[in-house]
Amino acid sequence: MATRILPAVGDPDAVRSLTTLLSQLPDAEPVTPVADSTQLVDTLARLAAESVDELPEVVIVHERIGPVPALELIREVALRFPAVGVVLITSDPGPGLFQAAMDYGARGLVALPLGYEELASRVQAVAQWSAGVRRHLGSAVDVFTGTGGTVVSVSGAKGGVGTTLTAVQLALAAQASGRSTALLDMDLQTGDVASYLDVQFRRSVADLAAITDLSPRVLADAVFRHDSGLALLLAPGDGERGEEVTDRAARQIVGALRSRYEVVVIDCGAQLGGAGAAAVETADTALLVTTPDVVAVRGAKRAVRMWDRLQIRKAEETTVVVNRHTRGTEIQPALIQRITGTAIAATTVPAAFKELQGAVDAGRVHELDARSTVKQALWALAGELGLAGAPEGGRKGHGHGHGRFRGDRGDRGDRGAAGFRRRKDGAG
Repeated sequence: MATRILPAVGDPDAVRSLTTLLSQLPDAEPVTPVADSTQLVDTLARLAAESVDELPEVVIVHERIGPVPALELIREVALRFPAVGVVLITSDPGPGLFQAAMDYGARGLVALPLGYEELASRVQAVAQWSAGVRRHLGSAVDVFTGTGGTVVSVSGAKGGVGTTLTAVQLALAAQASGRSTALLDMDLQTGDVASYLDVQFRRSVADLAAITDLSPRVLADAVFRHDSGLALLLAPGDGERGEEVTDRAARQIVGALRSRYEVVVIDCGAQLGGAGAAAVETADTALLVTTPDVVAVRGAKRAVRMWDRLQIRKAEETTVVVNRHTRGTEIQPALIQRITGTAIAATTVPAAFKELQGAVDAGRVHELDARSTVKQALWALAGELGLAGAPEGGRKGHGHGHGRFRGDRGDRGDRGAAGFRRRKDGAG
């Protein structure tokens, strides 16, 4: 059986050299090369939509492919098309890059300039691996053919401002609107999502931290399917295990969830670690929840400045959500916006804890009465963010609009979490 090989190479000279060698390989069937990362993913998605059997056995990625960096592209292909083997061709085949490529999901590495023997050996090995995976999984090979879900991070200006409640209700609103939704508890030491939703669980996000080949099946084994339909990936029950989740692991986990669900909501808590920094940095929309009091607003300003210093996120790329808002309070959303320099959600959440207390104490927040003004506001916020439509009879905010949210991530790469590590280790 012929081995279908899809080269992803942007340089015309490299394309000619590679296709010439591939045409000489026994039982090889080179596919028309693609010139960039976008074209590669689109091509694979189109083939997968027809049938998994239409996918090539081997994809060869050149180190200078763009616009997505080669390693990030390899990770996306490995997550979305797990039966496709990826080979990286590089001019620096050292042990450091080899390990990184394996961590990102590559099945092999070939050095430049290309040689026939090395290329033939590596392609043959990867093709055999791909064929074995397809035989083992049969028709159950799980392939995501969408463009990737929307990721929203929810952080707190300080503890007790309503971060977890906000994250849970946003996720419930998205799920109720028909979008497949995952809720990730990245408050690794003190996460309470399980308590809010009355969940007993065995596996947590920490169980995925050491897994470099995060296939859809491995992810599915760790996810808890809640009665509401939410897919839950929970914080570890033993808080000390939170240290196992590194920023690299967090990126991989968020990427895997993004590839499987239309909406991913992340509860980041109020304490910033490397994993939380990575989650905030990679989110399409970063929310910062505060209450309209001096201590919380100072905390929000402190968090925004820290995110900016660590190059995690700029102030104008952050959206503040005001919880427990009343018209009579001295600190209004417009003032918070001026103090923090952020965007601010038009929807504010009213101060009505009595509506929540029974559901919170029982761990049944998902059963909160639809007449609750808090639920109506949070579901309206989900509509404002584009995660869901506002519920019938719901509010468009408890008060007046004070600006619009922004969800642009900008071009930060891995700088934010790396900056956090440098400062934590004393090197920054």
